[in-house]
Amino acid sequence: MLLPERGPVRSLAFSVLLRATGRGLFITVSVIFFLSSVGLSATQVGVGMTIAGVVSLAAGLPSGRLCDVFGPRAVSITFAGLGGLAILGYAFVDSFWGFAVVAALAKFADAGDSVARATLVGGIAPPGERVRVRAYIRAVTNVGWSIGGLAAGVALAVDTRPAYLAMVYGCAACYLGAGALTLRIPRVAPAPKAAEGGPTWIVLRDRPYVVVALLNTVLVMHLSLFTTIIPMWIKHIGAPGVMVAAIGLINTITVTLLQVRLSRGTGEVASAARAQRRAGALLLLACVLFALAAGQPVWAMVAALVGGALLHVFGELLQSAGSWGLSYELAPSHALGQYQGLFNTGWQAAEVVAPVLLTTVVIGWGWPGWLLVGALFLLAGLAVPPAARWAARTRSAHVDAQARLVVGGTAVTEA
Repeated sequence: MLLPERGPVRSLAFSVLLRATGRGLFITVSVIFFLSSVGLSATQVGVGMTIAGVVSLAAGLPSGRLCDVFGPRAVSITFAGLGGLAILGYAFVDSFWGFAVVAALAKFADAGDSVARATLVGGIAPPGERVRVRAYIRAVTNVGWSIGGLAAGVALAVDTRPAYLAMVYGCAACYLGAGALTLRIPRVAPAPKAAEGGPTWIVLRDRPYVVVALLNTVLVMHLSLFTTIIPMWIKHIGAPGVMVAAIGLINTITVTLLQVRLSRGTGEVASAARAQRRAGALLLLACVLFALAAGQPVWAMVAALVGGALLHVFGELLQSAGSWGLSYELAPSHALGQYQGLFNTGWQAAEVVAPVLLTTVVIGWGWPGWLLVGALFLLAGLAVPPAARWAARTRSAHVDAQARLVVGGTAVTEA
């Protein structure tokens, strides 16, 4: 669908598009801004962003719980506003510790908003449509990043502090505007309140779901391959520098055009688990091709890198679709927020751990490292279907037990 029918999904799409455009504005210039305008060193930027990533891990479960208690729309609007104000803080940063604090606040708000938006999709879309809506939202996100990145190219060309500050202000305005647009989405009622004496963090007691989330965390490390490791590998093996941009273009176009199509049929547990398994196999093959690119003539090197990029992006598409299906279909409706919070925490953990781990293994070890990482993807993918079947078998007993701890029915969407 190019544009969904009028209603909550369309409103969410416009909100996500504006927010993604703002993120594209800022992310494209952020490192140069920190280095040349703020005056930080590369090491300080890396350490500060690592600290921010660790802090963001604390956002997942609490923000999910807030969604269950107050409703995801209110939580999303709140975190969008906090994120916009945090981004504004970058305009006043003039030291490492100031940068670290602002980055941690911005990253925390971003992680909380991600959980709230995922929960909001679960509230405004019926179970059979949630994966399709998530796929559409991801395609819209890519479009927004591209728009923001192109606009930020002007600031990079001008290369002055006022130009970079304009991107900071623009990003903050987009975040605040996205929060305002979220007001157009119908309110999703909070989940029923837990009975006295019942456990609050029921997702942590759901061992099958935790295992599925952990396996997804392993698979989602492929994102760091694309953002960090592949560009480093291209430079490491002496491939043409233009390949970094070419692979980025391949990924952006493919995700934008095919995410919705390849997500069809992954709205059930079994099909979502199979998508994860196929993703693991494709990611292994991608790693093999990237490894084979080293030491080849330029034409063969380019061919291996392009082939690896295509396999990687198709693995990415299937992994994303499978993760959405599993995260929704295995979660009880009375605690959808904290279940989404756990899955999102896995994504955040992969973002923190994967760059260091994969850099050490792949760049440090070369082709054996690529094969090891590929094997890890394959094993995680193969483990998802049995883990998902275990989780599915325990749903009735687990959900019935937890349902006895809540008062009233499940959350409903209100006009």
